[in-house]
Amino acid sequence: MSGPVLRVERHDAIAELDAAQWDALTGGHATLSHALLDAFESSGCVTEASGWQPDHLSVHEGGRLIAALPGYRKLHSYGEYVFDWSWAEALERTGRPYYPKLLSAIPFTPVPGPRLLARDAATRTLLVQALLAWCTEEGLSSLHLLFASDEDVAACEEAGLMLRHNVQFHWSNRAPTLPTARAYGVSLPLAREKGALRLRTGEAGSAAPAGENNAPTLPTACGSLPPEGALRLRTGEAGSAAPAGEYGEPRPFRDFDDFLMSLSQEKRKKIRQERRKVLDAGVHFRWSLGKDISAADWDFFYRCYERTYYEHGNAPYLSRDFFQRMQATMPENWLLFVAERDGAPIATSLIAVSAGGTRAEGQFDAITPTRVAYGRYWGALERVDCLHFEACYYQPLQWCITHGYQRFEGGAQGEHKMARALLPVKTTSAHWLAHPAFADAVERFLEREGEGMAGYMEELERRNPFRQAEPGGNTPS
Repeated sequence: MSGPVLRVERHDAIAELDAAQWDALTGGHATLSHALLDAFESSGCVTEASGWQPDHLSVHEGGRLIAALPGYRKLHSYGEYVFDWSWAEALERTGRPYYPKLLSAIPFTPVPGPRLLARDAATRTLLVQALLAWCTEEGLSSLHLLFASDEDVAACEEAGLMLRHNVQFHWSNRAPTLPTARAYGVSLPLAREKGALRLRTGEAGSAAPAGENNAPTLPTACGSLPPEGALRLRTGEAGSAAPAGEYGEPRPFRDFDDFLMSLSQEKRKKIRQERRKVLDAGVHFRWSLGKDISAADWDFFYRCYERTYYEHGNAPYLSRDFFQRMQATMPENWLLFVAERDGAPIATSLIAVSAGGTRAEGQFDAITPTRVAYGRYWGALERVDCLHFEACYYQPLQWCITHGYQRFEGGAQGEHKMARALLPVKTTSAHWLAHPAFADAVERFLEREGEGMAGYMEELERRNPFRQAEPGGNTPS
């Protein structure tokens, strides 16, 4: 007796797929919702013209969608946050094109989560196989799944894809103990120069002898820091520190002062000084959630967002029309904070909020479902000392504590976030490269890239911002 007939299809637009069936596969992850991906496309931000040609894959059993992949045929590597510019340069120096490539990620959004949307592990494996077959048939140079979930990583590794690790910085609504490097076992780029790859042939350690396939070697990595954002100021509230040793048992913080008392004296003092500078400058924050965000506030946010990009010499990735669609279709997933001085708005920040989502490795999940806030966008029309720290870190953490959110994800990279109690968390991407010699060179590059991780994590551990127990069990104030 034969099994069910499965049908694999590709799609030039997410609108071709049923929204309810798609969302049923995402596990409620807001950054994977059909409405969000459709807004990227229908607003013109994600199109072939912008170098993000939608190329989604789906697997159907009868009339039911049982697996899907948010996919994009990329003509460049902008807006990804896992950088492979030097890979492209190395391959193209051999006379072979690197673009187009197939990418599975949330456009312009470095948020961990599922990429292989599937009803079960067996279907996820089938989806990986269909992906590899599709890339081979289309003659694509490579396949990349970015910020993948643990389940996706396992399926990709089983299929022979190479893994690449990076680090983000997340905050948890508890007093954590910083994990050691051995607990992570993750590699981190130690250099971040665009175009840092070069060809070497006939040298020790190179991918191939001179004249053999012109295979490249890849000595370094690359990266970038995107704009981010978030939240609201309250002062003068009573707060108390937990007794020494109490932080051995995870519990939510009672208020922002309780959170501060979990930090070392140096970090606690610095945060208070930075917040005081914002207050002394006469700046106050107000926040609005969902449908309470007015059209005027959306307009002001976009004015700040657009200005921030242009100040850094880049056009903004997202249009006002995209955010208009967010206002119309996903208002419950957005939280807007406006900084005001003398009654006039001067800065704003926008974060995404979700009542669910995939747990990033190393994060606690004692409370279900996990409520997560994602730092996304910020901008200012005036310069105020420490306003960025207030808007992008202290406001989101205070709001999360007040509203019972368990995690705040601060976006891509940024070791300075540790001073604000965001701790390192491993993220993983999976990569398949069509050219065997090139794949071999990249694999050796990834091995070298990972060699510095233990020392890097030990350095981060020494910079742990939380209070540490002294010999004898005492906790310093």
